[in-house]
Amino acid sequence: MKPALFDYVAPETVEAAVAALAGDETARPLAGGQSLIPTMNFRLSTPGRLVDLGKIESLRGIAVENGSIRVGAMTRHRELEAHGAANAANPLIGEVLDNVAHIAIRNRGTVGGSIAHADSAAELPCLLVASGGTVSVQGPDGSREIAADDLFRFHMTTTLDQTEILTEVRIPALPPATGYAFEEFARRRGDFALAGVCTLLTLEGSVCREARIAACGIGARPIRLAAAEDALRGRVVDEDARSEAGEAAKEYMTAPADTQASVAYRRDLLAALVRRTSETALKRAGR
Repeated sequence: MKPALFDYVAPETVEAAVAALAGDETARPLAGGQSLIPTMNFRLSTPGRLVDLGKIESLRGIAVENGSIRVGAMTRHRELEAHGAANAANPLIGEVLDNVAHIAIRNRGTVGGSIAHADSAAELPCLLVASGGTVSVQGPDGSREIAADDLFRFHMTTTLDQTEILTEVRIPALPPATGYAFEEFARRRGDFALAGVCTLLTLEGSVCREARIAACGIGARPIRLAAAEDALRGRVVDEDARSEAGEAAKEYMTAPADTQASVAYRRDLLAALVRRTSETALKRAGR
């Protein structure tokens, strides 16, 4: 199929892009286009105007400073995946991006576009939630910061206004003595995962001082698994603790049964991913 007719503009500044969005309530920003264009081709999305962000140079680039990885919204997935300094500061980034679709998609898809699209099964929103990251957005009334926990509202729905553009993503560097892991399960490599889990464990001696666990593909948005975190925090992360965390995670599975899996299977899958990522993160923290 072909998309419905639309106007096309390609501004060279964020301010001009915001003005173009404000001029048409059906307008949508175009970043990498890996998600938006297919929905337009199927007429699931029919914007009256596309505002192409590709010419805005200020939306590109990666910087590691003051304990944070700052990523311009138009930075390609592959650029971030291969960025040495960013991955040294937070190795979870590369591990997550290695699971995003295929290299051809990562060469075109953008970090900001994926997060703003907010697919509930997408890996980057899960990373942002688990890491406690933030995004910067700009609209007609100026710029503002949004914490990851406050950004994602529902599947493909965020707290951004239609006239706002996501300009930068900030991912914290890993604290000392922190282990990390990401695993997901999909029927085929590159497919949307039935579930994915990001785990960060900070140790103090042999005890888990802090745990941050987030999952994607299990509900309407990426979500922190608070009960699973509580099962690990303040304890030695042994097999019993990991099993308790996995069992606690099951309550967060709200995805319905479908042709891919039953609800019971999805719950067991989520529990297994929590156990496995906790074990991997523990080993890495010990190093």
